Amino acid sequence: MITADRPPVAPEPTVPSTAVAATVRVAAKRVEADGVVSLELEAPDGARLPDWTPGAHVDLVLPDGTTRQYSLCGDRWDAHRYRVGVLREPAGRGGSAYVHDRLAVGDAVGLGGPRNNFPLVPAARYLFVGGGIGITPLLPMIRQAALLGVDWELLYGGRTRASMAFVGELAEHGERVRIVPQDEHGLLDLRGFLGDPDPGTRVYACGPAPMLAALAAATAAWPAHTVRTERFVARELGTPARDTAFEVELARSGRTVTVPPGRSVLAAIAEAGVEVLSSCRQGTCGTCETGVLAGEPDHRDSILDDDERAAGDCLFPCVSRARSDRLVLDL
Repeated sequence: MITADRPPVAPEPTVPSTAVAATVRVAAKRVEADGVVSLELEAPDGARLPDWTPGAHVDLVLPDGTTRQYSLCGDRWDAHRYRVGVLREPAGRGGSAYVHDRLAVGDAVGLGGPRNNFPLVPAARYLFVGGGIGITPLLPMIRQAALLGVDWELLYGGRTRASMAFVGELAEHGERVRIVPQDEHGLLDLRGFLGDPDPGTRVYACGPAPMLAALAAATAAWPAHTVRTERFVARELGTPARDTAFEVELARSGRTVTVPPGRSVLAAIAEAGVEVLSSCRQGTCGTCETGVLAGEPDHRDSILDDDERAAGDCLFPCVSRARSDRLVLDL
């Protein structure tokens, strides 16, 4: 996951940040495209880093104290190095600018995770669609598919060829990869690439919101569970299911908290003195996932699919609220 450094919709009181499981150092920093750099990270003592699977991301706590989420896009079989890609966001809150302009080889960075909200499931065939920096979580998926000998293709779009990272790395896959700079070829031909719905094919996509909206329209007739997307910018939240206060019971601590309109569950819990780890506060990173024991959540995240929302057994309190008068959380 690549965060877009966008400000939250409304200011919230400070809540505990993501867990920092380790400290890593920047082992290498490279320019990958116009506005994109990659970082290679390693433990200061050369120790093994936690294992991860394609689609995983990590939280990086930068030296200035900001926390950002980035997809792991290196070799998952390299136990001693992680690689991430960072897009410069001129209109952001400064995290990407810090990485581009100030973070240097040898600098220490806090590390949280890895965690995976975008796992690659077994399939007979994969179709990958990447837009801009959204190529990063797809790179290890492609390597995994190639390793397993599974049929796959990639459609990769960007504003210009020069702005598209890792194109040279993808060239080794030949005709399986279609590179489509918008200034040369226009918008992605999603329907032509996807073809007819196929229950044996899984579609994985990551990119900007307009591309994902076009993909949703192009795959409207595809069977359930065959299309999975990841967003690096939170989807439009829309109006909450209810505009009145509701109660949240914290089952393990025995407290009950009232969440008023305009206040997140996360903020209300923090004000009551109960710590919940969080990071993005936009419903994209998954850090604050919390179990629901009773009640009906109003899911407002950009992570869960329709079946996971219908199950109602978890929520992300940084953005989600309640449809019922009361929620009981596993806290």
